Amino acid sequence: MMSKSIIKSDTFLDMPATTQNLYFHMLLDADDDGFINAPKSIMRMIGAKEDDMKVLTAKQFVIPFESGVVVIKDWKIHNYIQNDRYKPSALPERDLLNIQKDKSYTLKADIRHGYKMYPTCIHR
Repeated sequence: MMSKSIIKSDTFLDMPATTQNLYFHMLLDADDDGFINAPKSIMRMIGAKEDDMKVLTAKQFVIPFESGVVVIKDWKIHNYIQNDRYKPSALPERDLLNIQKDKSYTLKADIRHGYKMYPTCIHR
């Protein structure tokens, strides 16, 4: 499912079509908690560029982790899964998130400053 309040927002519609396409494909491929274990394979499959993922991150549509895993920030707004069909994500990044009252994900405060979101750059 896709929430029109998100995909019809000006913020979403102002993004390039390739970025929007990546978001839609990640929605289709995410687990029951909104995690995508291999977003780069989706990017390769649809011809998305690294800049598309950077835009989704900058606009706060996804939260990336150092491991390469990505979570869709508004997953629980897009999807409601009944308890008898819900299978919790097995990915450890799940424990690094809080669920807000509006059902969006945020990083836990103690993690935000102590956990590396992106790999350390080796080019100096």
